[in-house]
Amino acid sequence: MDLFREIKLKLTKEFIDIVEWLDNTNDTIVHRFERYQNEIKNNAQLIVREGQKAVFISEGRLADVFDPGTYTLNTKNLPILTTLKGWKYGFNSPFKAEVYFVNTRLFTDEKWGTKNPITLSDDRFGLVEIRAFGTYSFRINDPGKFIVDVVGTDANFTNYEVNEHLKSLIATRFTDTVGEANVPIELYAANTTELSDTCREVMLPEFGRIGIELEKFYIENVSMPEELKKEIFEYSRIDKIDLDKLTKFKTAKAIEAAAQNEGGTAGAGMGMGMGFALAQQMGGQMGGQMQNQQFQHHQNTSQPTHIAPPPIPQAVQYYYAANGQQQGPVPFENLRSLFASRTINKETLVWKQGMPNWTALQEIEELKSFLGGNTPPPLPNL
Repeated sequence: MDLFREIKLKLTKEFIDIVEWLDNTNDTIVHRFERYQNEIKNNAQLIVREGQKAVFISEGRLADVFDPGTYTLNTKNLPILTTLKGWKYGFNSPFKAEVYFVNTRLFTDEKWGTKNPITLSDDRFGLVEIRAFGTYSFRINDPGKFIVDVVGTDANFTNYEVNEHLKSLIATRFTDTVGEANVPIELYAANTTELSDTCREVMLPEFGRIGIELEKFYIENVSMPEELKKEIFEYSRIDKIDLDKLTKFKTAKAIEAAAQNEGGTAGAGMGMGMGFALAQQMGGQMGGQMQNQQFQHHQNTSQPTHIAPPPIPQAVQYYYAANGQQQGPVPFENLRSLFASRTINKETLVWKQGMPNWTALQEIEELKSFLGGNTPPPLPNL
């Protein structure tokens, strides 16, 4: 306050009989009414406009709260302040009290976001990091509590000041909510509406403790690393695509990648292994076609046929668990390809004919070769 304004207030203090606030800003939440030594005349007029509430504070204690309207300030309209001041039979002299006007309109389109990535644990993808941002709307629904707990003695409390507090509160509660939800990672981005509603319900009590009502809360985007997105998209297609075709497709992609990586010994080895698996599958299909063609040829020419060889022994077939459901059967090489493409892992449950129970892949002797690191035993002394 400048010197001339202070002198003016001193000279006119006994003639000030209207207490009001005309808000000419878009961001002021609380404004303290200014007058010399906080003195208000008896029977002064208090004008509270729509979208405002007036709060009287006496010697640091919350007194009366006024809704929109025009009031004559006396013992009838100031019951709490009258009790605090000990006015038993009315008063005629000016009285001291701080008057705060609180903006109760709805503040919309406020921004929030996670400053740091949130680390989540997913059963299929392990530890992953996500970020989120969005908007929210709020209003002051308990002006007295808000002034006592948040504003204090601030003469001009702005939207920016309260938003800094609310953003930290939102980020903390959002992190807790998604951490405790324990849902598949892909559902966070696909169900932002349901997640927004859940977060709002969790945050409502926290906002209410400081006199604020959280009207709306929106999650506009949940982002994650591009590599994880690709894995999720590929994983989601498993239920839509024939598993055997998907395995062959992944095998072909792995062979192509290995061929381009000329300097990678490990990649070349994996590519050769997948290539052998694919070759066996294709060879089996071609062999069946050739046998059918030969049979048709002998039938058509009525030539004496040679004695057919005995049937090839049936390859061992394996069943495996994925997403809590039984998959298969698939032969050994297909199972190896599924492991190489990360569709299954060492902890996947596997069963074959003759096994009493489902067993983790890493505990089945002939499948341990998938894990790598196998070396032959030392040669015996000759």
